[in-house]
Amino acid sequence: MADHGASHPPVLRADLETLVARARALVTAGDRRILGITGAPGAGKSTLCEALATALGADACVVPMDGFHLANEELARLGRQDRKGAQDTFDAGGYAALLRRLRAEKDDTVYAPFFNRALEESIGSAIPVPAGTPLILTEGNYLLLDEGRWRDVRAAVDEVWYLDLPDDVRVDRLIRRHETFGRAHDDAVAWVGAVDQRNAALIEGTRNRADVIVQLD
Repeated sequence: MADHGASHPPVLRADLETLVARARALVTAGDRRILGITGAPGAGKSTLCEALATALGADACVVPMDGFHLANEELARLGRQDRKGAQDTFDAGGYAALLRRLRAEKDDTVYAPFFNRALEESIGSAIPVPAGTPLILTEGNYLLLDEGRWRDVRAAVDEVWYLDLPDDVRVDRLIRRHETFGRAHDDAVAWVGAVDQRNAALIEGTRNRADVIVQLD
C-alpha cells in the first residue's frame, strides 16, 4: 500500500481493461481486500465500480459510500438538508465500521445499505456481500478526507484510486443527473454551483492522498 501522505501519487492513463487487470491483482484466495474509488461528484465513480464488478464477476462486490447518507428527516433536524452530499451529511463512522466488518467477517453474508436516488433515501441491508467474496469495491466522495471518522474510512481500505475527469465534462454530467431525478434545469445548475462544486473543491484537495490518480482513456 502506498504512503497515504504521498505528495505526488502516480498518474495512470488507462483503459478499462488495464484497470480490471490492476483490480484483479488485488484478489487473493482466502483473503479479503478493499479497493476504493474516489473523486469529485460526477467523475464516474459508480460507473467505473460497476464496470469493474461486471468484469470480475463473483470475485467482487460493490458497496457504495452513498448508503450512509443521513436520512432526510435527520438532515432537516440538523439544518443540513440544503447541502445534502457534504461531508457532514453522512454517517462516516458507520461506513468505516462496515468496512472493518467486511474485512474481518468473510465466512457469512454481510448486508450493506443502498442509496435510492429516486427516493433520495438510504435502504438498509439492501446489498448482500456473499461469504468468500475476495474483493470489495467501494466508491464515494470522501474516502481520502483527513478529518474525523473519515480517517477511519481511509485506514480500512487497501488501495484508493482517485478518478480524474475534466471539470466541464463532470459538471455537465452532474446537471444531467439532477435533471434525470426530477430537478428543473435552472434548479440543477444552481445546485451544482452551490453544493456539488463546493464539495468538489474539498475532494480535489484530497487527491494527493490517493495511491494512484486514474485518467480513463
